[in-house]
Amino acid sequence: MTATGTRQGREEPRAGLWARVGDRLIVGGSTVGDEGRDGEIVGLHHEDGTPPFDVRWSDTGRVTLVFPGPDARVQHFPPRDTKAATRS
Repeated sequence: MTATGTRQGREEPRAGLWARVGDRLIVGGSTVGDEGRDGEIVGLHHEDGTPPFDVRWSDTGRVTLVFPGPDARVQHFPPRDTKAATRS
């Protein structure tokens, strides 16, 4: 599985799946030996962060609409402070 970033975050199980933009979606492989794939969540369709998500996949760079299945989990990262990033 290729990593979408080097940030460390915590993962949560499927129950109560939610995300913020910038979190990482990890989907398990469908067959033995298939490591699965991961991607950065770049868009949300619900204010509460529940699925579906727009995900930019790390292996292709393509953005797709994803309705995560039971093999999916979200790695959460601290919210980004966009004001601090734009200060000079």
